Amino acid sequence: MNILAPLPARLSIEIVFDFVCPWCYLGIQRLNFLLARRQDLPVELTWRPFLLNPDMPRMGMARADYMIRKFGAEDRARRLYASITNLGAAEGIVFDFGAIRRTPNSVDAHRLIRYAAGYGVADQLVHAILRAHFVEGADIGNIETLSLIGARHGLDQTACRNFLNTAEGAEHVHAENLHAHRLGINGVPCFLIDGEHAIAGAQEGEVLERLIELAASTPRLG
Repeated sequence: MNILAPLPARLSIEIVFDFVCPWCYLGIQRLNFLLARRQDLPVELTWRPFLLNPDMPRMGMARADYMIRKFGAEDRARRLYASITNLGAAEGIVFDFGAIRRTPNSVDAHRLIRYAAGYGVADQLVHAILRAHFVEGADIGNIETLSLIGARHGLDQTACRNFLNTAEGAEHVHAENLHAHRLGINGVPCFLIDGEHAIAGAQEGEVLERLIELAASTPRLG
């Protein structure tokens, strides 16, 4: 006979995202504000890689070339970015798309987050890398850039550099990306809550709040 099992001490929120996605930055910022406001919500974040540009060259590409390839014309991209910039401003994000000179390959950034999770600083590092890319225009596909960001958040810079100079974790990133597609996730961000509830897009904090509360109140069958 099935019986009701106790609720878990912490709810798992898996965030499927890519570092080159401005909507991901917006959605993650909204989640961050929610969790700061509702510190009573017992959640644990897990970061899942998604590759918007799986065929991006290892060293990335010039931003102008990328915008033409992705959007067909720079003007179309600028109109889209203007809209995102306005939304970001309301959440405290000062998007500066003009400062981005290269669109990076994001595999190394995802690898670094998995590495940082072992030291308990993955959450902080995600925000720092997103800010570096979208606000500061830093090349987050560059190993030295990533190592420096890691060092600013408690990691050993030399150890980060040595790790990133290997291929360790790259297969994991590609496997996670493939897994997301197999789950039917074709756009990011996507939030998977407690393995039972999912919602895609840069949702408002109130929407995420209701979903988290629903997950917390849903009985588990044991």
